Amino acid sequence: MRVALAAVLFSRPDVLLLDEPTNYLDLEGTLWLENFVSRYPGTVLIISHDRDLLNKAVDSILHLEGRKLTFYRGGYDSFERQRAEKMMLMEKAREKQEAQRKHLQSFVDRFRAKASKARQAQSRIKMLERMQPVAALVEEHSAPIRFPEPAKLLSSPIIRLEGVEAGYTPGQPILRRLDLRIDQDDRIALLGANGNGKSTFAKLLAERLPYVAGGIVKAQGLKVAMFAQHQLDDLRAEETPIDHVRPLLPGAPEAKVRARVAQMGLDTERMTTKAKDLSGGEKARLLLGLIAFDGPHLLILDEPTNHLDIQAREALMMALNDFSGAVIVISHDRHLVEASVDRLWLVRDGTVNAYDGDIDDYRREVLTGRKPEKRKDEPAQDSRPAGEKRKDSADKRREMAPLQKKIKEVEGEMAKLQKLIGMADAELATAGLFEKNPERATKLAKGRVNAEKKLATLEEDWLALSEAYEKGTA
Repeated sequence: MRVALAAVLFSRPDVLLLDEPTNYLDLEGTLWLENFVSRYPGTVLIISHDRDLLNKAVDSILHLEGRKLTFYRGGYDSFERQRAEKMMLMEKAREKQEAQRKHLQSFVDRFRAKASKARQAQSRIKMLERMQPVAALVEEHSAPIRFPEPAKLLSSPIIRLEGVEAGYTPGQPILRRLDLRIDQDDRIALLGANGNGKSTFAKLLAERLPYVAGGIVKAQGLKVAMFAQHQLDDLRAEETPIDHVRPLLPGAPEAKVRARVAQMGLDTERMTTKAKDLSGGEKARLLLGLIAFDGPHLLILDEPTNHLDIQAREALMMALNDFSGAVIVISHDRHLVEASVDRLWLVRDGTVNAYDGDIDDYRREVLTGRKPEKRKDEPAQDSRPAGEKRKDSADKRREMAPLQKKIKEVEGEMAKLQKLIGMADAELATAGLFEKNPERATKLAKGRVNAEKKLATLEEDWLALSEAYEKGTA
């Protein structure tokens, strides 16, 4: 994917068309692409389900719905807000029109047979015929994703690694010096460029790769489930989702089998469709349901979002936050990572260590090469159970989401005003403008003053919102 992108990007075309460019890229590649596209001097048209890419790298959205394209100014969050407002307005217009239609129809029904009112009735019949119905916008919906809960929670740590080495070739370990522990409700994202060993580490935890040195201690009865993209090829092409689930419920009635398939987010029609004819997203849902069927204690997801649309990714995020077991995620979807994990581990230089920073620190490091500074005066470690900490973190993220969204909106308005002021300054600097076109100069000067006042107000709002956000996430 990197080679294919490089071949296109560095030819510097006037119009750049990118169809799901982040699929099969790592987070580092996605961050680089986001930065590159946001600065690209030509026209860029992107088809993508990566919410952060659509927020950071584009300035408008074309939404395809009902075979029609609708244009929205701004990134994805702005589009989502505008569309929600549009849906609300159209619903009100539809209700108003329906009330008007009933009123006209009532008049027609009452007076059509009366000679004295026949003319008025005919007039209202024509009004009814000319009245174009207001189409109701259908809210995009994705079936929820649910992971079965483990039958019994285990004592922490569920996995402990001490001096572990692992690799594929004898004498050539890919990972070494692994001294880590995983607790029962940990939420961990693995960072690191492709090729550094993220998938190797995931296979090691899932017992798909033996370790060659050190020791691994696992809680008795531990169940580990792992999702990886290549496993989509393991689905039996000629069998339906029901055929895949039936052997896992021996002797169960057909209704129970279908109910379990429905929990995976597949409707009645799709649960009887052969696997080869399912979409990529439907295959991913089926595979997620199959690997987590028995209620694992540890869920390892290696790039689970590649074939999921934005609504399905939101459903996955909700499912991870509701799941009571431990989760390890490898994903280039920054929105999923920020919304569903509490800890970051960096796979680099042949080992795995806790990352001293947040996802924004890591973004800056990827783009600039500068590592985050060591944090001084760190608070004492939280000694509460991992499950309680995870629940608090998930609740806090949900509470802070509207505030974070408002901050982004204010930042967008500030950027527009700064651009407007810059353009006004450039034009006001034109030699002889006040002598040649005093009206234009006066208008520009007044507009600039108004923009500066608005910008000052927005900056105060931004500071207040940012302070509230920092307090809420502290």
